[in-house]
Parts: sequence; C-alpha cells; structure tokens
Amino acid sequence: MRGILDMCGGLPIDHAADGAILLIEGEKTGRVCVLVEGKLEVLRGQTQVAVLDEPGSVVGEMSLLLDAPHTATVRALGDTRLHVIGGGDAFFEANPELSWIVAKLLANRLNSATTYLVDLKRQFSGYGNHLEMVGEVLESLMHQQDRDFSPGSDRDRGL
Repeated sequence: MRGILDMCGGLPIDHAADGAILLIEGEKTGRVCVLVEGKLEVLRGQTQVAVLDEPGSVVGEMSLLLDAPHTATVRALGDTRLHVIGGGDAFFEANPELSWIVAKLLANRLNSATTYLVDLKRQFSGYGNHLEMVGEVLESLMHQQDRDFSPGSDRDRGL
C-alpha cells in the first residue's frame, strides 16, 4: 500500500469529515481515492464489507478497471485525509507502475475470497442445501477470464 501512497505524493490532500460519502454504489465516477490518514468504511447495500485504515488503501479502482459503476459505497469514519483522483484512467496511464501494484492488491483480494469460499465449500459439502452452490461460484471465478462481467448477483439485477 505504501507504494500507492508514494506515487500520489504530488497530489493534493483532501479532507473528509466523519460520515462524508466518497463513492456511491451504482454510480460511475472515474474517481479513485487513496487513504492518507483516517478510516474508510466500505458498504454493499447496508452491509459493511470492510473498514480500511492502512495508509495507501485504494478504493474506486474496481469501477475504473471494469468500466462499470462502483460496486460499493465508501464513506469516511472520523476525520480522514485522502488523495481524490478525479480522472483515474489518466492517472493510471501516466503511472503504469501503479497498475502492477493494483494488480497485486486485487490478486491478494481474489486469493482471500477464493480461500474463504473453499473453506465454506468444505464446511457445507454434502448438506444438500443452497450453501453447496459455493462450488459453482468457485468454478465461475476460475473460468471467467474473457467473458463479460457484471458485478453483483442475479437477484440484484432482477434476474
């Protein structure tokens, strides 16, 4: 995370008050935020997904890379300082080494999610209920290389 923060050294630092909304789930802004100091809460709907407090934590990159709306809402918890990059595409193009750092970050996230799903699959194999579908989720994650991807569940999209 420190590498991301170092690359943002020349950017202005914005201040966000407690509760300030930085990104809204379902909106497409092209904005990427990099935490300098404080805490960020990540929410999917009303469910808290994460609290980020490590300087250099980045949010908004998935929307940018997928060219899709933000998959979560991000708000400040307490007074927070951060870099807000309005034109994420241009910033990534001007800093190609940042792509490698973000790729490693995303690979770590995917590894954590996959490890968790494998654990769930082991725990609930043979139960004969909806939790057995974890295997299908894992299979789709592993083979979704070139297909169009739409974040969220079919239930969220009314399918």
